[in-house]
Amino acid sequence: MTGEKRKRHSGVPTIADVARLAGVSPMTVSRVINSETNVRAETREAVNAAIRQLDYAPNPAARRLAGGAQLRMGLLFSNPSEAYLSAFLLGSLDQAGRADIQLVVQKCDVGDHEREVAERLIRGGIDGIILPPPLCDSPIVLDTLRAAGIPTVVVATNAPPPEVGAVAIDDRAAAHEMTTHLLTLGHERIGFITGNDNIHASAERLAGYRAALTAQGRPLDDALVVPGLYNYRSGLEAAEELLDLSDPPTAIFASNDDMAAASVAVAHRRGLDVPGDLTVCGFDDSALATTIWPELTTIRQPIADMSRAAVQLLAGMLFDRREARRGDAPHVRLDYTLIRRRSDAAPRRRPSVRSR
Repeated sequence: MTGEKRKRHSGVPTIADVARLAGVSPMTVSRVINSETNVRAETREAVNAAIRQLDYAPNPAARRLAGGAQLRMGLLFSNPSEAYLSAFLLGSLDQAGRADIQLVVQKCDVGDHEREVAERLIRGGIDGIILPPPLCDSPIVLDTLRAAGIPTVVVATNAPPPEVGAVAIDDRAAAHEMTTHLLTLGHERIGFITGNDNIHASAERLAGYRAALTAQGRPLDDALVVPGLYNYRSGLEAAEELLDLSDPPTAIFASNDDMAAASVAVAHRRGLDVPGDLTVCGFDDSALATTIWPELTTIRQPIADMSRAAVQLLAGMLFDRREARRGDAPHVRLDYTLIRRRSDAAPRRRPSVRSR
């Protein structure tokens, strides 16, 4: 073992250790830790990766001396996917803990006292608020926060208001890539299960699916597009509807892993082999994608990294406000990845079992 490694493992990791591992200067690491906005996205990602690898935590007392009072952020959630929510909370709580930020987590069901819940957080002395889907697209919550002058970061929407920070992937491109992948495998009839109508990402994923079919000269069949609500039960109902068609699809692409897992369950109940008789693909790459059989081919949306980035962006916006610095709200787009597992294959036709 080298002297450098002995030193690194002999005690608590330092900012110099993080800088050395990330290949940057200690000052750059400090800028990332303090959520300053004048750091390139790829540099920020390298520093964050080094921080996680070394399990580095900044000194809270030093952070408060440098930046003033401890930041207090609110996180409003209302997500039907427990797997998505779990990954999001783990990422945001991890980043908040490392940056000595107090994170107040509050449930706020869409359509159920959204304004009252947001106002209660504001009265509690929140410095800023993070909104994951579906609240990232809630006009009521966004208008309430705007009226109160509360800095806000929305996550997973491709149409953020210009005055709020945003973290997202390119949902349209991701759905386009997955649909093209299924077409390349030889699938001519691809069922698509949409997400909630009130979430902008749902429309983007549907648009990507349709654009891929059009680009390959395939007809658009409205019967192959069925609604879902991003929860398991809605996926069951949607898959039943698709497989009840007189000419059912040979592949189902669901807008999240929960609905894809439900589609696999419906296929198994009907005596269909996945992927031999039916290919099923999802979106998110949540923990659920690798806990069912077969494991899901899916789009990896870096949920935990998106939530970490949201905490960092909001902290940067709050520090800029303290220093009376003005600028455009930061918008960050992270990469997605198509992950192939065991749930997709070239189509084959054989008599299907209709019994439920």
